[in-house]
Amino acid sequence: MSRLANKFADLKASGRKALIPFITAGDPYPEFTVPLLHEMVAAGADVIELGVPFSDPMADGPVIQRASERALSHHVGLRKVLSMAMEFRKTDQDTPLVLMGYLNPIEIMGYEDFANAVQRAEVDGVLTVDLPPEESESCVRMLRDRGIDQIFLLAPNTNAERIQKMDAVGSGYLYYVSLKGVTGAGHLDTADVEEKLQLIRQNTELPVGVGFGVKDADTAKTIAAIADGVVVGSALISKIEANLDDPQQAKHEIITLLKSMRAAMDV
Repeated sequence: MSRLANKFADLKASGRKALIPFITAGDPYPEFTVPLLHEMVAAGADVIELGVPFSDPMADGPVIQRASERALSHHVGLRKVLSMAMEFRKTDQDTPLVLMGYLNPIEIMGYEDFANAVQRAEVDGVLTVDLPPEESESCVRMLRDRGIDQIFLLAPNTNAERIQKMDAVGSGYLYYVSLKGVTGAGHLDTADVEEKLQLIRQNTELPVGVGFGVKDADTAKTIAAIADGVVVGSALISKIEANLDDPQQAKHEIITLLKSMRAAMDV
């Protein structure tokens, strides 16, 4: 079993749900990232999504767009992110790490070189926002041969046939985008999420994490009651943006929020 499969199996056995924070690697500066990853794990994170900075993050709202801009200003690209993953893995062999980003940097590197680099970094999964399942065969095969999960995004308008396609080629978990639009936008309608999760679960046995719109402990608790995992991103990165002159305060606020979410999810 992969590290992701083991994590979700362990959580299910203990009646708990995955807390999955997302941060953009290199934001607000490169040396900030790896220590924050370790502190997020200590605060209760089960899986971490590590964003690869990209110049045109089309699915991301203004908060994460600006995080990418800050990281890119420090020349943090795909190879640097993989180096950060390797550094994290030196002292944490348990926490699954998922790269989240866009296809362009992967295509520039080449699928095989990318898959080899991900394997060397001991990354567990790859979530490529703009890679549809219909065009994923080459990338999925390269990753699967190396024991790496390819994770796909589901949208509110994804139908049963498409869920089945993602189930056939994907692994690790599925990420349900609970809102139409970009990250950090809109209000989460948990009744709609619960209805959609029923359709998803009729067409896959993969765990389902829910993200977009998770802002606080109450939202995390509500989503944890109906999903297998809770993904939080913009709410964390907004703490960095609000404290650019005091990164340690940003870290403190991120950890405080994650601890509150973990506590609420475990009640």
